[in-house]
Amino acid sequence: MAKKETSVFFCSNCGYESPRWVGQCPACHEWNTMTEVHSEKKNSSLTKEVSDARPMALSEISSFSEKRISTDMAELDRVLGGGIVEGSLILIGGDPGIGKSTLLLQVARNLSSDGKQIIYVSGEESAHQISMRAKRIGEFSDNMRVLTETDLDVIVEVLRREKPAVAVIDSIQTMVNDESTGGAGSISQVRASTSKLMKLAKTENIAIFIVGHVTKEGTVAGPRVLEHMVDTVLYFEGDRHASYRIIRAVKNRFGSTDEIGVFEMKSTGLAEVANPSEFMLEGRPVGSSGSVITCTIEGTRPILFEIQALTTRSSFGMPRRTAVGYDYNRVNLIMAVIEKRMGLTMGDYDAYVNIAGGIRISEPSVDLGLVTALVSSFKNRPVSDDVMAFGEVGLSGEVRSVSMPGKRINEAVKMGVKTIVLPESCLSSVEEIPAGVELIGVKGIREACDKVI
Repeated sequence: MAKKETSVFFCSNCGYESPRWVGQCPACHEWNTMTEVHSEKKNSSLTKEVSDARPMALSEISSFSEKRISTDMAELDRVLGGGIVEGSLILIGGDPGIGKSTLLLQVARNLSSDGKQIIYVSGEESAHQISMRAKRIGEFSDNMRVLTETDLDVIVEVLRREKPAVAVIDSIQTMVNDESTGGAGSISQVRASTSKLMKLAKTENIAIFIVGHVTKEGTVAGPRVLEHMVDTVLYFEGDRHASYRIIRAVKNRFGSTDEIGVFEMKSTGLAEVANPSEFMLEGRPVGSSGSVITCTIEGTRPILFEIQALTTRSSFGMPRRTAVGYDYNRVNLIMAVIEKRMGLTMGDYDAYVNIAGGIRISEPSVDLGLVTALVSSFKNRPVSDDVMAFGEVGLSGEVRSVSMPGKRINEAVKMGVKTIVLPESCLSSVEEIPAGVELIGVKGIREACDKVI
């Protein structure tokens, strides 16, 4: 009997499946995201062979630590949780031109030099284009081989036959699976192709990197279920016109998602930044108001950076507020706290906040640094260049404790900071005060500003 063709609808945002079209997705509540996908319905009368499947008790399963492959790039290994896990499926996304293919070529070069077999599959560039880009990076071992193909069945067969240690698929939106309907890059194709690659990775123990395009919102293009299917999701951040690059894990089944890796784009590829604090503070102006050093924790790594604020009297009835690298709503909240608790009339002032270096910060420990920068700009009084401030600010103007103050202090000392303003409640958790460094514990934002401005 012939197979029946039927239609289902997938949400392009979250992957929710519906038998009919609806205007609003019932799962994520986004509008006009349901896309029709044609599929063939299998004849239910056909029987399916079932293997001798048997559930196992946890005590019967032997525990073992996963085998990892080092990429010889400490920053990438940190984000991955210690290296590439054998048989894992890793999705890496980022803006066009950010350096995804360059990073993976460097990883392939390092691994092939260590004797690992690598296959780089490209559906977007020809072998000649890849060769020209590879020559800028350096010499490649013969263990690194290139396959220009978009037919997923051919790719899977080649990988199954060659059994490389690591494979790179660049990109998943160019792959075509004959078992699925729709063109390359469609929801059904991306979903089916990722599923087949996942099965290949687990059965053949091949670590596979998948390059994914991103949408204008900054998320990986295709159904949201794509991120749920893979083991690790990495995002490349940064301005492609600037030299810095930050790689961040938003999902990792084999490690933490709090770590970040910092790279600098050079003519020979991506170079690791071993000291991000020094990189972020480079070029900081001297004796300028509205500029303050603060600190954030990314995983286990403290990073010092400069937070800049500029306040000017508004020429219109509605003040303008702009934030780059920091939450816009948090800036409005902090300014309201300053006006209410310190009596500074900032309601009719424009405010511009910038995190120098392009890093995006969401940790609330930056609040006290932001308060100090805003007040410094408002009063036009510079904060000393060797002062750092960190701490969370509440609606009552109190300065609340934050995690790992000792690591923040030690990192600040390395960068030449002499005075550190921090929550008073954090002083008790500091085991040893470094010589030549003054710690100022404060309870509120008024006290903090009076000490350094």
